[in-house]
Amino acid sequence: MPGVSARGLSLEQRKQLAVNLTRVLARYRSILDAYIIEFFTDDLWGTLPGSWQEALDGLDPPQLSTQLLGMPGEGEVVRSVWPLSLLALKSTACALAFTRTPGFQTPSEFLENPSQSSRLTAPFRKHVRPKKQHEIRRLGELVKKLSDLTGCTQVVDIGSGQGHLSRFMSLGLGLMVKSIEGDQRLVERAQRWDQELLQALEKEEKRHPQAVHAGPRHSPHHVVRWVEPTALCQELLLPLETLPQSGARLLLTGLHACGDLSVALLRHFSCPEVVALASVGCCYMKLSDPGGYPLSQWVAGLPGCELPYRLREGACHALEEYAKRLQKAGPGLRTHCYRAALETVIRGARPELRRPGVQGIPRVHELKIEEYVQRGLQRVGLDPQLPLNLAALRAHQAQENRVVAFFSLALLLAPLVETLILLDRLLHLQEQGFHAELLPIFSPELSPRNLVLVATKRPLGEAFSLLETEHS
Repeated sequence: MPGVSARGLSLEQRKQLAVNLTRVLARYRSILDAYIIEFFTDDLWGTLPGSWQEALDGLDPPQLSTQLLGMPGEGEVVRSVWPLSLLALKSTACALAFTRTPGFQTPSEFLENPSQSSRLTAPFRKHVRPKKQHEIRRLGELVKKLSDLTGCTQVVDIGSGQGHLSRFMSLGLGLMVKSIEGDQRLVERAQRWDQELLQALEKEEKRHPQAVHAGPRHSPHHVVRWVEPTALCQELLLPLETLPQSGARLLLTGLHACGDLSVALLRHFSCPEVVALASVGCCYMKLSDPGGYPLSQWVAGLPGCELPYRLREGACHALEEYAKRLQKAGPGLRTHCYRAALETVIRGARPELRRPGVQGIPRVHELKIEEYVQRGLQRVGLDPQLPLNLAALRAHQAQENRVVAFFSLALLLAPLVETLILLDRLLHLQEQGFHAELLPIFSPELSPRNLVLVATKRPLGEAFSLLETEHS
């Protein structure tokens, strides 16, 4: 989908974008606030304007994918004339969201083998899934460039997990890396895999002495520590080695730093030891409220800036992945409809039980709707042999395309929520006198949360464009 580039906006334009976003989100709050599992219990279809219902009712999933969530395909025939208000919704959603299209084509690194990035050697691919291979390579290379541009002496990887990014940055790119992770088990696994990689690299060096970078190798320095969102972590700021009088110059990074962890990175950026930041956030629904959003004075002062849990949760969905599912029109699309039908039965049996969690029911697409409902009832502690109104269930099932259409509408608006959250972070940094930009760094088809926030204490000027280029 097209969108707006944060890099092309002045401070005043960013502020105006925040104003526009809060207005649009307030206007369509009823769609964003809705839970798709309440499609029937709350008559969500009836909340849409009649003209929208008429336009969307005749669209099958592939048409929803192209006409609502993407650009019309070549030679496609539009079956109905849409009302101007629905066209305005689509146009506005595309125009106000930060572009998620990176400056490179669909990654060529997986053309030969969809499971192995051709840009990483075999030792760095071990234990790493294709999505993560793409992410650690792209973010690691950006961090290396940013480190060179800002004269950093050490990178701090916060929420490092199993250490994939830290290993690539230290043993692959030659950076001095401290990894901070709160889960002892993950840290122990990361250290074990560090040793495996070192041994593999030593073997590779003996076989191909000219092909491997010569010089000392520094494994990541792992620290077991939870980083609190509201308090500074002194361990994070300590240098790994004694430095000249000028002291440490730290670069903070986090690959999909979850919820408040991404906010903690921003708060630590104000420390004098930190000179650069490269953060990719995720799990916006886990942000503290208040505390995690809004951060900027500007957004906090805007009417309608509030983003309840449901909106933040919706912003974490993968629009591109769902659009592909719509194109295929597979039976898996019926899951939302089945779950919404189950909700009507649950409410009938226990009116006070609303939106209970239902553990995954396998092979939903192979089940009849009544079979799904019976298994769902058992999972929420109700009698699976409750008498069912089969005619009502069949009537719900007949509205499957309407359920899909409503969910697609909410998904169309979801990037606006993510844009406002990230824009708030940009403005927060700029209010403190820092320089901050936002770049699409990953292929959105591989990694839906693909926007990296890059911040520096001093402007990089034209050199910033180096961060956007893809290695040949």
